[in-house]
Amino acid sequence: MSLPGYVLITPARNEAEFITLTLDAVVSQMVRPLKWVIVSDGSTDGTDEIVSKYAANHPWIQLLRMPERQERHFAGKVHAFNAGLAQVQDLQYEAIGSLDGDTSFDENYFSFLLQKLAEDSALGLVGTPFKEVTTNQTYDYRFVSIEHVSGACQLFRRKCFVEIGGYLPVKSGGIDHIAVITARMKGWKTRTFPDKVCMHHRKMGTAQRGALTASFKTGVRDYALGGHPLWECIRTVYQMTKKPFFIAGLLLGTGYVWAFIRHEQRPVSPELVAFRRREQMIRLKKFLTGNRSHPSRVSSAT
Repeated sequence: MSLPGYVLITPARNEAEFITLTLDAVVSQMVRPLKWVIVSDGSTDGTDEIVSKYAANHPWIQLLRMPERQERHFAGKVHAFNAGLAQVQDLQYEAIGSLDGDTSFDENYFSFLLQKLAEDSALGLVGTPFKEVTTNQTYDYRFVSIEHVSGACQLFRRKCFVEIGGYLPVKSGGIDHIAVITARMKGWKTRTFPDKVCMHHRKMGTAQRGALTASFKTGVRDYALGGHPLWECIRTVYQMTKKPFFIAGLLLGTGYVWAFIRHEQRPVSPELVAFRRREQMIRLKKFLTGNRSHPSRVSSAT
């Protein structure tokens, strides 16, 4: 079976510490991309110099430099991605991947994912779990199921990516999650395949304060993206059983309630909110009754 041709886009902001690992991983792929655009989003740490050296030896790698910006937000990542997307618009490809600049994987990683797309025309988005190198923990699908695809590496069928309108530039985050939900809402299947794992090298939450702040912001984002209140209550209780015990779960729930009281603006449509809540209630019912349709589960919810 012939594999679909694909392109990769990597928005990178100050990734000098780990981007060599990503570059080596992609260069060693058995099936390489037709083009890989690495968009330096105002990097100041030597990222550009590292990428330039690889691009000089591999013509299918392109470095695109974005101007420096003072404001840091997730919408900037989407703007960088779209700038990279413009560089491949004239190529004939069937799949497009969004790849973080702090990940690595084995040489068959993309051929594995492309094979999944080739085998099932209904699949619009595929990926694998990621493992945090610093904690040796693998991403958890207990609450989101293997229909969720992590933003570390998302490989879209091109037709699916066009139908969802690409990534939504939301400053507060959740852009990867919105894309996954929108794809399913449009009738596409999305799937994480636990047969392989990609490695995530950047430490998430470099201090206790950072991790706790992230918990609060996750609760705010859950509300903004239309999470069901009952789902959030159960998720809060679940997170209280994980380190740091009690406090992280409490901050998650507090973030959701805080956003609810403030009537935090939702960047997604009422249609998507309703669709997401229906999915959550179906999954919650399966989880509580023990009727789990997906055999592979691991350990911390998103």
